[in-house]
Amino acid sequence: MTALGRSLFGRRARLRWIHLILGGALAMPYVLVGSVVVGPLAGGENVFGSLSLQLASFALGLPLAAVTSLFPLTRPLESGVARSLCGAGAERLAYGPARTKGEKGRTAAWFTLHLGAGGIVAGMSLAVPPFAVTLIVLPFVPVLRDGGLRLPGLFGHTWALVLSPLAGAAMLVALAGCAAAVGALLARWAPALLGPSAEDRVAAAEARAADLAVRNRLARELHDSVGHALSAVTLQASAARRLLGTDPEFVREALAAIEDTTRRTVGELDAVLGVLREGDATGDAWGATPAPTLAGDLDDLLRRTRAGGLRVDAAVAADPRALPAPVSREAYRIVQEGLSNALRHAGEKATVALRVEVLDGHLRITVENPLRAAATAPRPGGGHGLRGIADRARLLGGAAEAGPEGPVWRLDVRLPLKGIA
Repeated sequence: MTALGRSLFGRRARLRWIHLILGGALAMPYVLVGSVVVGPLAGGENVFGSLSLQLASFALGLPLAAVTSLFPLTRPLESGVARSLCGAGAERLAYGPARTKGEKGRTAAWFTLHLGAGGIVAGMSLAVPPFAVTLIVLPFVPVLRDGGLRLPGLFGHTWALVLSPLAGAAMLVALAGCAAAVGALLARWAPALLGPSAEDRVAAAEARAADLAVRNRLARELHDSVGHALSAVTLQASAARRLLGTDPEFVREALAAIEDTTRRTVGELDAVLGVLREGDATGDAWGATPAPTLAGDLDDLLRRTRAGGLRVDAAVAADPRALPAPVSREAYRIVQEGLSNALRHAGEKATVALRVEVLDGHLRITVENPLRAAATAPRPGGGHGLRGIADRARLLGGAAEAGPEGPVWRLDVRLPLKGIA
C-alpha cells in the first residue's frame, strides 16, 4: 500500500474514522433535543424531512453538548478515546477531571468539536456510499436506469454512463480523504485541548523530581550500608579462616562482628525495601528503624571495621552529639563509605587514618589509606561510592574531593554546619 493509500485507508485512518463516527453517534441525542425546538418554530414541519431543518437542529444541539461536557468524567473519557483511536500521545493528554476554568473551557471546545466534526463526517458516511455505489454499478445494471430512479437527464448520455463509475469511486475516495483530514486535525488539536495545563505540568515535574530524589536516596543508603557490610564481612571471614587454628579469640571476635554487622544490615535493608514495597515516596525511608548517625553509631562502625583486621587510627575532634541531625546522618554514611573503600583497596594490615573535626563552620571528614598498585585500577563495572559521597555532600551544600596524593588515597569532605536544622 502506498503512502497515500495508508493515509486514507490504513489502520490509523480507519481508527480515526471510527472516532468521528462515535462523535456523530454522541451528537444524535443533542440533535433530537434541537429538533424539539426547531420543529415548532418551523410551523410543525417534519424536521427530518428537510436538510436545512436538520442542520438547524444540529447547530442548536452543539451548545447543549458544550454545557454537558462540564461533567467531571468528560475529559478522562475523551482523553482515553483520543489516545486509543486518534493516536494522540498518551503523555501529552490529561486524564483527570477538568478543574480550572481554562481546563473546562478547553474540554468544552474539544467535546463540541468532536461531536460537530463527527456529526458531519458520520452524515457523509451514511449518505455518500449508497449514492457512490449506485453510480459505480449504473452502467452495468439497466434496471437502475429504467426502474424509476430519479436520475438527472445527464445520465441519458452514453458518455455520462461511462464516467459514472469513475465519479462514484472519486466520491468514495473524497469521503475517505475528508475523514482522514478531519481525523488528523483532531489528533493534532487533542493535546492542546485535552492536555495538562501549565500548572499540571509543573506539579507533575515536581512530583517526578521528588520521586527521583527519594529513589536516589534509597539507592545511596542501600549501596553504603550493604556495600560496607559485604566488604567488612568478607574481610572478617577471610581473617577468621586464616587464624582459625592459631588465634581462637580473634576468630570469636570476628564471628561476633560478622553476626552484628549482618543483623544490623538486614534491619536497614528491611526498612528500605519496606518503603519500596509500599511505594511511600514521602515517608521516612527508615520507618521504625532510625537512620544511623555519627553520634550514636560511629563507635560500632569502627569496632566492626577493626574486627576485619584493618587498623583504623581515628581522631574525632568534634562532638558528634552537637551536630545537626542531617549532618550527623550523612557524615556517618560518608565515613562508612570511606572505610569501605579502604577495606576493599588498602590491603591487609593497612592503617587507615580517619579524622573528624569542626573547621571554619564546617564538619571536615578526612580518610587516608595507603595505595596499592592494584588499587589504582578501577574494579569491573565501576563503583558508585565516591559519587554517592559527592551527592550527600552537595545536598547539604558541602563539597567532596577524592584522589591519590603521593603514596596515599585521600578523601576530604566538608559539610556546612550553619543553616542546617
